[in-house]
Amino acid sequence: MLGWFQKKFGKKEEEISAPDLEHPNQTEPDQAEPTLKAEVPLEPPPATLEESQEPTSSIKPQLPQKSSISNLPQKEASPGKKNSSMFQRLSERLTKTKESLVYRIDTLFLGKKEIDQELLDDLEEILITADLGVNTAQELLDEARRKLKRKELSDPQTLKKVLKEKIRSFITESDRPAELVMPDKGPFVIMVVGVNGVGKTTTIGKIAHKFTNAGQSVLLVAADTFRAAAVAQLKIWGERNKVQVVSQHEGADPSAVVYDAMDIALAQNYDVVIVDTAGRLHTQVNLMEELKKIKRVIGKKIPDAPHEVMLILDATTGQNAISQAKLFNATVDITGLTLTKLDGTAKGGIVVNICRELKIPIRFIGIGEQLEDLRDFDPNEFVEALFQAKESR
Repeated sequence: MLGWFQKKFGKKEEEISAPDLEHPNQTEPDQAEPTLKAEVPLEPPPATLEESQEPTSSIKPQLPQKSSISNLPQKEASPGKKNSSMFQRLSERLTKTKESLVYRIDTLFLGKKEIDQELLDDLEEILITADLGVNTAQELLDEARRKLKRKELSDPQTLKKVLKEKIRSFITESDRPAELVMPDKGPFVIMVVGVNGVGKTTTIGKIAHKFTNAGQSVLLVAADTFRAAAVAQLKIWGERNKVQVVSQHEGADPSAVVYDAMDIALAQNYDVVIVDTAGRLHTQVNLMEELKKIKRVIGKKIPDAPHEVMLILDATTGQNAISQAKLFNATVDITGLTLTKLDGTAKGGIVVNICRELKIPIRFIGIGEQLEDLRDFDPNEFVEALFQAKESR
């Protein structure tokens, strides 16, 4: 997904002469180590915003790291081995979904020589209970029946290949990176939304880590002023990533926080701005209206911003994620999705249903607690990992 940013930042990276900084040998900070004491200067009181801005040098220490690790990639394992390891990790983290979908299909097809109506009925039950959704399951079965009539299906194993390719088509249809147009100047603004408990703030911290490792200056905006400790949590991530966090006191107007942050981003030439918003139920109309206001404020300060409105969804909620996405999309026009907690659910089929139903591209998937477990979503890699042969385990 960070390929989005090569159009705008390619020249800057050439000038610094740095290779890819997202390097597995970088040490990750201890989850329990950060404290808030270093963050006090980062909280700008509304009346003295200019005086309380942290100087741009506060984020520049990331840049010298480029030259200090520039030779390390030569010592890494070959790209083929690294990619194989990452693929295997993804496959392992999808085990619960594979058990609820692919392995059950394998068990159903075991020993069967032909495809009959009883087998199709059992297959439909498996598809629906794996959270692919009724409509998606029905479309998969319709595709199978069409091929049966044309005598293009001869046995259950051929049917499995048909299901795999149809699922791949659902996912790749929503993969639309070309629609993300980088601004000619000014920061790239990401507005992050979602209900409480989906891992929104943690995901923001991990996304910031990706950008700082790619050599971009990042500004975090604590516009979640409703939840207790929300600002403190974002400041911890700011400290871990060595980036500035713009915040005000608890209960402040979120739009005012965003307004001040846009001024800072423009004045200090930040590359990326990530705005954290308050978690809210998608059924709370008044709170959803607040999101519209925040988006308008961003657009007034930076034309065409936010450039990305990212919805964070918890994969363990299954079909409820679809209704959340539809209502958030109706409110603020979602441009990208991140699915968290895929490693902890048997409902990973929701990925397929979301792609088919919403046609909104998935940017990231969360498959664990570590920083590197927030993965750029690769549709083909996901399908191959999901259908990885059982005997290879």
